Amino acid sequence: MREYSMARAARLLGVSADTVRRWADAGRLPTRRDDGGRRVVDGRDLAAFAVELARHGDEERPAYTSARNAFAGIVTGVTLGDVAAQVEIQAGPHRLVSLMTREAVEELGLEVGVEATARVKATSVHVDRPVEQR
Repeated sequence: MREYSMARAARLLGVSADTVRRWADAGRLPTRRDDGGRRVVDGRDLAAFAVELARHGDEERPAYTSARNAFAGIVTGVTLGDVAAQVEIQAGPHRLVSLMTREAVEELGLEVGVEATARVKATSVHVDRPVEQR
């Protein structure tokens, strides 16, 4: 499973790395030490935390803008059908749902805990993810 550095988790949650560290220190977000001694967050734990944070809000959350119509976030749900699929992404306080082919989900390697970006144009949402994750 994909793991995220504290800084990367902070970017995906839309907060500072210090805020993520405080949440981890308080036991709100589970972390572990990698082989280099750095704290990391499991992708599934981060996805669950992102959903919970969006549901209940947090007073430390900054204001957001969608000026560029690109929402970097983490996959929080994937529902696969025979041909079609539904992918949910939590991007800070924004929950985005995209319908796409099952083939696209498989080609992108989308699963809960994977970082992805939803790009919105009119009523269509396109999802991509960084190449280095594959």
